[in-house]
Amino acid sequence: MTVPMGVVERIWRYPVKSTGGERLQQVPVDARGLLGDRLFAVRDAEGKIGSGKNTRRFRRMPGLLHLRSRYLEHLDRPELLDPHGTAAPDPTAYIRGYLGREDVEVAREGVISHFDQLPLSVLTTATLDWVRSAAPDVPVDERRFRPNLLVRTPPGTPPFVEDQWFGRRARIGDTLHVDFQRSSERCAMTNAAQQDLPHSPLILRAIAAEHDNRLDALATTATPGTLRLGDAVVLL
Repeated sequence: MTVPMGVVERIWRYPVKSTGGERLQQVPVDARGLLGDRLFAVRDAEGKIGSGKNTRRFRRMPGLLHLRSRYLEHLDRPELLDPHGTAAPDPTAYIRGYLGREDVEVAREGVISHFDQLPLSVLTTATLDWVRSAAPDVPVDERRFRPNLLVRTPPGTPPFVEDQWFGRRARIGDTLHVDFQRSSERCAMTNAAQQDLPHSPLILRAIAAEHDNRLDALATTATPGTLRLGDAVVLL
């Protein structure tokens, strides 16, 4: 039995991890995820990856979310955009001046994955609408949660419907199949200011109180394919 869950409303790719991303009309998806997603990251001399938090793998580097990244043609070199949307001629030279650190570079993924957890993050409009209602005085859109896909769900769909997908396979469009595994545990990056979104602790506080600090559905690729805006998402 198949269950229609919604349609793909927006597709996001983040060429340089922890920066703002780019909206796409379509993109190939393989075992690693969206082609080129988080393929690059800001890395320091110790090999730590620039992020909004400090962990064994990540180094907190405030300000990255005010930047954006995109690919122009090829995936061998991303373009980094400053807070005003101006492209930096040399991403590494720019990031060193921006962060005031000479030990960082914009580096391609090597042996260590740039992903926090699994390669695909899916968020529904039903859950996003709940966040807006829980923090009505704070500007909220999906950029705060950095999904790859925003799926528009039918009217009346309950928030956190993504939880019902765990352990299920879905077909997205004609050929792409993904396996939903679990949700992301949210961190302070959810509250962080980025571009036109102000800092606010209310968002993470609401998610923690209502849903154990978890939001979205994380997935792996079962069958590669091309993802397109308007694709139907169907649970199998």
